[in-house]
Amino acid sequence: MLHHILRAAVIDGTLYILLVFSVVSWTLIIFKSWQFWKNSYWNRLFNNAFWEAESLTEAEALPTNKFRGPQARIARQGLAWLAESRQSTGKKLKFRGTPSELLEQSLSVQLQKELHLMESGLTILASIGSTAPFVGLFGTVLGIMHAMHDITESGSSSLDVVAGPIGDALVATAIGIAVAVPAVLAYNFFLRRVKLHRAGLENFVVSFIHAALNTDTQSKE
Repeated sequence: MLHHILRAAVIDGTLYILLVFSVVSWTLIIFKSWQFWKNSYWNRLFNNAFWEAESLTEAEALPTNKFRGPQARIARQGLAWLAESRQSTGKKLKFRGTPSELLEQSLSVQLQKELHLMESGLTILASIGSTAPFVGLFGTVLGIMHAMHDITESGSSSLDVVAGPIGDALVATAIGIAVAVPAVLAYNFFLRRVKLHRAGLENFVVSFIHAALNTDTQSKE
């Protein structure tokens, strides 16, 4: 009796694990969809306002409560670096070097932070997509073993007796696949979105450096 209870508990445990996988997967899908939509909206809004500004000083005055998102944070990091660089006049070690390279390094650090935020959770989706079918298959194998044992004990090998328990055992594999497919599709979709956002942010960094250096050159003249 105890042996039957333990086997049933393991089979039920695999189904609960798949249920947890499904909840986590759909929670991440909803959250990441909202995150990418929000970032796209804020980037468009800030990009229009930033490049419409007549100077970096005017761009720096853009309200933080109205303009957010990855581009806004990268721009503010660059503007903060420029302001600190002008005040230090090369006294600090971190400001000794080619201004364009130092500014690019500062912006790249913030860019990596933004990419890390966008990529967060994708590893979990990929893991769920790759492991859920195997968890379901594990439950199916245990279910079939359990069904075969019960069939042997009953002494009957008719199709009606065999098909029912084995069919129930195959449900675990079906659930595993059903959990894995949305996770894999969402992972590939979000990975594509990360690449598109990265390209946009890298283009913004290049344009920001160009505008900042040209402004400094004109101010010196």
